[in-house]
Amino acid sequence: MKKIAVIGLGKVGSLVATLLNDLFTVTGVDQKQPVDSLPFKVETGDIKDAAFLDTFLSTQDAVVSCLPYNLNLPVANAAFKAGIHYFDLTEDVPTTTAIRKMAETSKGVMAPQCGLAPGFIGIVGADLCHRFTKLRDVELRVGALPRYPNGLMGYSFTWSPAGVINEYINDAEVIHNGVRKMVPSLDGIEMINIEGQEFEAFSTSGGLGTLCETLEGKVDTLNYKTIRYPGHARLMRFLLYELILKDKRELVEEILTEAKPPVREDVVYVYAVVEGWKGTELAREEFYEAYHPITIHGKEWRAISWTTAASVAAVVEMVANGMLPQKGFIKQEEIPFDAFLKTQNGGLYARHK
Repeated sequence: MKKIAVIGLGKVGSLVATLLNDLFTVTGVDQKQPVDSLPFKVETGDIKDAAFLDTFLSTQDAVVSCLPYNLNLPVANAAFKAGIHYFDLTEDVPTTTAIRKMAETSKGVMAPQCGLAPGFIGIVGADLCHRFTKLRDVELRVGALPRYPNGLMGYSFTWSPAGVINEYINDAEVIHNGVRKMVPSLDGIEMINIEGQEFEAFSTSGGLGTLCETLEGKVDTLNYKTIRYPGHARLMRFLLYELILKDKRELVEEILTEAKPPVREDVVYVYAVVEGWKGTELAREEFYEAYHPITIHGKEWRAISWTTAASVAAVVEMVANGMLPQKGFIKQEEIPFDAFLKTQNGGLYARHK
């Protein structure tokens, strides 16, 4: 793997391309030329133009899609046809299901869900699970938040508004009382105290990736919840269900993007808890980190941007280095955490302090 395309040069995509450009020959693709100077070649093109995608990807060894969830499938289809490796950041379950079907006969790797959640949190959770002989509970939590919140919602859209709304509306998969099932997102609110700061966490769609399938029959409880400041879920339920805007996603995205623009000072909380038995002893293992903005190549990047970008870039590295399978579907929980941290880009998680 030498030539890699990164499609979608937004908040995360431009950093994904920047990180990979240190190791590979990268070409970025977007509908328009970026305003900022970037250290890699950029081509303009419309991903809705199938002929453009087919021609362009025929010259590449791999492609990373950093597009909104609803635009990934055309890129995945083109990568499948070209026989090259495919990676994306999607949390969308139907998109992943379609890509997984392609992976059954793909010539290269098909690896969706390589972001923060799903993605990094699944790698962390699986690493904790490996420390037990028998599992009982697995609870995974991630929050990307403004460090200094204001307003009732206590939020800013440093991540894709389309992706956030999608994971708030679609049902979430869990294992509850040993049974794999679907539950409504924005439900199951719990309170979390992190270093004296109170938060709420609630169910959202897609964060577990394929973990429910992997751990079915092995755990009593498995769930993923998004961390927010208290009161956020109540306001989102009011907006989406009492005002019945769940069927007008583009309008909701427009309203929230205008109301809650990105902030420079953000924080990403990653918290995982696994309980089970080590031999005959009941035990509990935890992972907790708070990630803040860092400087890369002289530019400061938000926490949500670099944690997401570093995760997918590390998986690309591991495929390129032969540390992961060379074709078919890759589950995030199959990625060894220690090896992930030893990659150049996964190492950003270890070096962030």
